[in-house]
Amino acid sequence: MSAHSASPEITFHAEHSGSTKKIWRTFWLLSIITLIELGIGLAIYNIHKGENPNATLVLMFKGVVCILTLAKAYYIVSIFMHLGDEIRNMIMTIVVPLCLFIWFIIAFLWDGTSWKNLKNTDAGTREYKVEKVEKHAVPEKGAKD
Repeated sequence: MSAHSASPEITFHAEHSGSTKKIWRTFWLLSIITLIELGIGLAIYNIHKGENPNATLVLMFKGVVCILTLAKAYYIVSIFMHLGDEIRNMIMTIVVPLCLFIWFIIAFLWDGTSWKNLKNTDAGTREYKVEKVEKHAVPEKGAKD
């Protein structure tokens, strides 16, 4: 038996089967989406720095960032976790519990807020009153006491 003979199953070179092209495409797509999100974040920051921030515009930008983030999450799960190649039942096995988990979080937050408001009224036996906070006058810079 020769010391230099190799089994036919062992290969000493790697063949690239187009997967590197897919990885680079994914890298550039996720990088571009991230740069867009950063640009929108800087725009939101600059809007908040101004004297009169436009709340509608900020809300719209935040919605766009949420959509882009969900698109990135979907793409990452589809490509890197290989769920894009799986059968529908396997995908539903993962997606349905995730949706239920999100629903549980929303339901518990809603119930917690309801309980907090109910606790402030002694379980509904008295009226809920909102306390008004008085603003104190701030003296002007040149004014003397």
